Amino acid sequence: MLFSIRRVLGIAAVTVAAAAPLCGQGAAPAPAPAPAPSPITVTGLVYTQFLYQLADTSYGVSRFDITRAYINILGKWSGGLQARITGDIFTNSDSSRAYRLKYAYAAYTPAKSPLTFKAGLIHTPWLDWEEALWDYRMQGAMAMDRDGYLSSADFGIGIDEKTGSDVTNGQITIVNGENYNKGTGDDGKDIMARFSVRVLESDDKSRVGGLRVSVYGQWGVPTSGGQRERAIMMLSYRSKIFTVAAEAAATRDTVSGTAVVAGVYPTAIAVQHPTNGHVYSAYGVFHIPQAKGKPGNAAIIARVDIQKPNSGGVNTQTTRYIAGVSYQLHPNWRLLADVDLLSYQTTPTAAQVLTQKTAYFQTQINF
Repeated sequence: MLFSIRRVLGIAAVTVAAAAPLCGQGAAPAPAPAPAPSPITVTGLVYTQFLYQLADTSYGVSRFDITRAYINILGKWSGGLQARITGDIFTNSDSSRAYRLKYAYAAYTPAKSPLTFKAGLIHTPWLDWEEALWDYRMQGAMAMDRDGYLSSADFGIGIDEKTGSDVTNGQITIVNGENYNKGTGDDGKDIMARFSVRVLESDDKSRVGGLRVSVYGQWGVPTSGGQRERAIMMLSYRSKIFTVAAEAAATRDTVSGTAVVAGVYPTAIAVQHPTNGHVYSAYGVFHIPQAKGKPGNAAIIARVDIQKPNSGGVNTQTTRYIAGVSYQLHPNWRLLADVDLLSYQTTPTAAQVLTQKTAYFQTQINF
């Protein structure tokens, strides 16, 4: 009897085991959970260039080059914490390549706050914002950067401000003032501030879109002593079809020199005197519309920069004219053919003559 019960139980167990796979036929396995997105991303930006300098001689100068290459490592975590490291690969004066940090900072935005706090090698308030408005950094630096009055990054701390959908935005920083491409300087610091307000809407809702009034101020002490002051005012309008902007800037710097004190034993002493300057820039971009008024891939750009430094009462004005045509061949690849012409108020030197007339074919690659 006991043997029979065991035999029945054994047969039942085998039957259940054999039937189990059959019962599961057609049932989809439970999906594996999707992996969490990485908080770290890596991007890059490359500017390539072919230039032809048409000098007033029997021949010109031509050259292929890579003017800039950036590698960005971006971190973004919950709770409003972000970080960025950007490596800048650039061309030395001897045409070799060198590497330096462009940005390296941590940023924190409290929940529902219009403010973002940054510390490290950070953006300065004006140039990063204006380059986004112009959108053709591939052609060359902005007027205040090209003339050496501003830099796009420096070591220090800062606060970014943004209200609504960028109706207002701005930034204030306290930095060393010697720029990211130089040393950290002495204990002197520079205070920089920008504020921009949109007074009329357009179909561009970005931080540079619409009709805007923007101002910038900088007050600091250079390592050599004295003063370093900048003031900029800009009126701009940007939509998806076109951009126009006009800015005026005033600068004040202390220049070190020597003076001879007359007497029985004339003595040379170090002196400092302030120099004032003015920079004016106006530019426009027109995206040729496609059907239904949408911006196309082709665009026309134009820009005029006027630099009027004043050193010892002598004005040495230069005027730069830029004009070109661009084409967005791919979302990650933009082409630009343009000319860059320089005009000098005084007689140019032999070196300046070589760079007065330059034709470019440039590209911008994002990845």
